[in-house]
Amino acid sequence: MNSLLREFDTQHDTTPFSKIKNEDFLPAFKKSIELAKNEIDHIVKNEEIPDFHNTIESLEYSGEKLGRISSIFFNLNSAETNDTIQQIAQEVSPLLSEFQNDITLNERLFEKVKYVYDHSDRSKLSKEQLTLLDKKYKSFSRNGANLAQDKKAQLREIDKELSKLKLTFGENVLAETNAFEMHVIDKSELSGLPDSAIEAAEALAKSKNKEGYIFTLDYPSYIPFMTYADNRALRKKMSLAFGSKGFQNNQNDNQENVLRLVNLRHERALLLGYESHAHFVLEERMAKSPKKVYAFLEDLLLKAKPAAEKEFSELEQFAKELDNIDTLQKWDGAYYSEKLKQKLFDLDDEQLKPYFKLENVIEGVFKVSQKLFGIQFKEVNNIDTYHEEVKTYEILDSKNQLVAVFYADFHPRKGKRGGAWMTLFKGQQIRNGKNERPHVSNVCNFTKPTKTKPSLLTFNEVTTLFHEFGHALHGMLANTTYPSLAGTNVYWDFVELPSQVLENWCYEKEALELFAFHYETGDVIPMELVEKIKRTATFQEGMKTLRQLSFGLLDMSWHSGDPSSIASVKEFEIEAFKGTSLYPDVAENCMSTSFSHIFQGGYSSGYYSYKWAEVLDADAFEYFKEEGIFNEDVATKFKDHVLSKGGTEDPMDLYVRFRGVEPKPEALLRRAGLMKA
Repeated sequence: MNSLLREFDTQHDTTPFSKIKNEDFLPAFKKSIELAKNEIDHIVKNEEIPDFHNTIESLEYSGEKLGRISSIFFNLNSAETNDTIQQIAQEVSPLLSEFQNDITLNERLFEKVKYVYDHSDRSKLSKEQLTLLDKKYKSFSRNGANLAQDKKAQLREIDKELSKLKLTFGENVLAETNAFEMHVIDKSELSGLPDSAIEAAEALAKSKNKEGYIFTLDYPSYIPFMTYADNRALRKKMSLAFGSKGFQNNQNDNQENVLRLVNLRHERALLLGYESHAHFVLEERMAKSPKKVYAFLEDLLLKAKPAAEKEFSELEQFAKELDNIDTLQKWDGAYYSEKLKQKLFDLDDEQLKPYFKLENVIEGVFKVSQKLFGIQFKEVNNIDTYHEEVKTYEILDSKNQLVAVFYADFHPRKGKRGGAWMTLFKGQQIRNGKNERPHVSNVCNFTKPTKTKPSLLTFNEVTTLFHEFGHALHGMLANTTYPSLAGTNVYWDFVELPSQVLENWCYEKEALELFAFHYETGDVIPMELVEKIKRTATFQEGMKTLRQLSFGLLDMSWHSGDPSSIASVKEFEIEAFKGTSLYPDVAENCMSTSFSHIFQGGYSSGYYSYKWAEVLDADAFEYFKEEGIFNEDVATKFKDHVLSKGGTEDPMDLYVRFRGVEPKPEALLRRAGLMKA
């Protein structure tokens, strides 16, 4: 029998990866869709008067097997994909889109949901039940339930095509990333690069039976090269390759995919009665409207731009004095910023990396979490994984009860997309009196160990690990009845609060002393380095803020208006970047064609949420600093009112319950050095 369809007879009901074959997925999807349809039919044909239990709850728990199989499959498609899995994804995505539409466009089902929505005695429902009722009703009304039949058919076709386009976009970006390698024979061309980067490049070349050194567009290879390589021509080559992903008029070109995606999203929004895709998306966000998002971004831009322009001018002057560079280009930014940082603060990542051995940083994020939330971490070897590099842990509470299962997958591979993310293989829920605990995964792309050195992280990678673990905690500490409201199932502009707030501990002496030990001597990181880390935290913060704002504004430009007249992706992007550009444009490059967050992931009309959540996290961490960064009362409030509650209530209500007041942007501006304390 198909191993995906039988009960998982495993430790903690974990996924039996080694027993699953690629050919199991398609029949498992088809069968589980059939089972889910039967569950929906049962709700529709039930002759009892529709109520919360027989309609809303039954709908919530329908398709459970399908959801589990989907999470397993699409997580593999991101972390350990291959041609077969990608082909299955192209076949399956339209089926899932069609099934979702079968639910939201089912008139008899919507009649029952609407009846419960209109006739329930709300005083007898808990806050979580009220939220679920509201969410289920809106999932129909916002997705075509009130449309005429011909419009419903149109919506189905749009959704089917969108599901395939997003996959194709991501496959093209991955193919472009994998297709490029820069092969260097002469070691003298690598001056400036740290030994660790050279050693990793040499190991990669050897693994491909080649002489010399190979550099790729994977972050652990790309970032050190752009930051340290003295050879400007090679930096340019790498930069052009990175910036032209999906923009090379080849079989992996994404220009038409971008235009088709934004036009279909706009068409879909109009069909549903919204002015634009952004209006549709933001109705279910803390920000509520494109107008409010633009006001938020432009207010920050007003405050950050003068600082950014001043910082850029200083960087240009520094590059001119140092190397007689007349015009600072994009491939110069990281290199001269690092040189300037070293000059101003006498600090560079190579000084810090020996104190950030990957295993120690993992132990550090565990210790910080234990001190804050009273949970313990136990590495185990009896849980099946999808790749030998994946580590597994049991997360336990103070009574030794299981809180969550945690998968950690930290190094780049050919079948893994770039970047870092948190995901679930199984969500949390309370059902039939049992609190089913979640299976949470963090996937990153950190430098692999070499023959002579362990995996040593840059400080930016340390904050990335803490960031993703913040998301993981949101999933692990979930404690809600309904799975669709658990953990990270919150408004998109609230989801980054737990991740971004945890980054703050990376800058604190009290936290660093828990894990920042020199990998050779065992010495704790010196106080002078800790002070330098804190001083450099606001280095070029104006430029960094401007960069994030530019991405948010590009996203809103694509999605807040009518895109039907856009002929050139590149020209549209130049216009969108006009108010935030510092470097000269590079004709060969285009960001949109590899902007996976908004064209493959779930951030369309939501990229602003990173800055939005920074306002929340800076305000929240000021509270921790006022009371002590490991203060038990504050940590318990954060756990009880934010992490465990998921999307059961309005996020601002949850935040105010934790903090006592609504957040103010001044905390972020103070932390960023853009406003005096």
